[in-house]
Amino acid sequence: MNRDRTLPILGAVMLVVVLAGPLLPQWALFLVTIAIAKGLVALGLMLLLRAGLVSFGQALYYCIGAYTAGSVGRFFNVGDMLVQMIAGAAVAALVAFILGFLLARYRGIFFGLLSLALSMILYGLLVKSEALGSTDGFNVLPSTVLGIRPSEAWVRYVVAAVGCGVALLATALVYRYLRTPLGQLAPAIKDNEIRVEYMGTSVRNAIHAMYVIAAALSGIGGALAATTVGHIDPDMAYWTTSGEFIFITILAGTGSVVAPFLGAAIFGIIHTVAFDLSPNTWQMSLGTALLLLIVFLPDGLWSLFTRRKAA
Repeated sequence: MNRDRTLPILGAVMLVVVLAGPLLPQWALFLVTIAIAKGLVALGLMLLLRAGLVSFGQALYYCIGAYTAGSVGRFFNVGDMLVQMIAGAAVAALVAFILGFLLARYRGIFFGLLSLALSMILYGLLVKSEALGSTDGFNVLPSTVLGIRPSEAWVRYVVAAVGCGVALLATALVYRYLRTPLGQLAPAIKDNEIRVEYMGTSVRNAIHAMYVIAAALSGIGGALAATTVGHIDPDMAYWTTSGEFIFITILAGTGSVVAPFLGAAIFGIIHTVAFDLSPNTWQMSLGTALLLLIVFLPDGLWSLFTRRKAA
């Protein structure tokens, strides 16, 4: 990851999206915004993967962020998407802080399956909750930004532009975090956490902090997705949603903070094209893409850039 170019590259891409937004059709703006939302979740998963941890239940915090955004509008009549994203991040981080005391004790498959179990518990609770719409979910209040409601023709663009700005800010903060002593511990924890403990650093506390940051990013992504789609339901916490996030993270690789957004964009393209060509077997196309990636690019798509630089 190039220290001088990583954030400028991402900033330039986001600027292109904002400037080209008025020229894009509504469906393209929708796909871009969803890619940004999923990229934020994958950015959090990237932090965990760097420490050798795989969360099979990151949809837990994605769903918490979405339902928080929807509940803020439904029960408090607040439709400002910035407020919804802040609330989604805060609630997701709080839940992760509490659950982190348990999860930070586990590694490997135990960490992954426990995170999956917690996500499915939330799914079960939402399905049984009539106040939150049960299996049908409920609609999210129409979006406003700083109290201003965009016209119908500009809603998609405004949501995408705000999503770009929030994603750029979140990515810059993660980029900075990875250069702190705590952030630089992740590869060392993955290689040999006993040595990290001998250095006088608490591995459990470091993992706990990463877990909370990853949850906050997922909460922002969930709130953005809820605002974009305009509807939320319990499937946002289902294990297949977590599987999508794992797919995106593996597809992208962990070499840069830009990679998760690249992976989310490519995932969206593959998903859209495969579903359009073969609605009944689109999962096979995604599976084939993942298998080819694992065989030829085990370090993810971002390794193409690092290999080119090394050459």
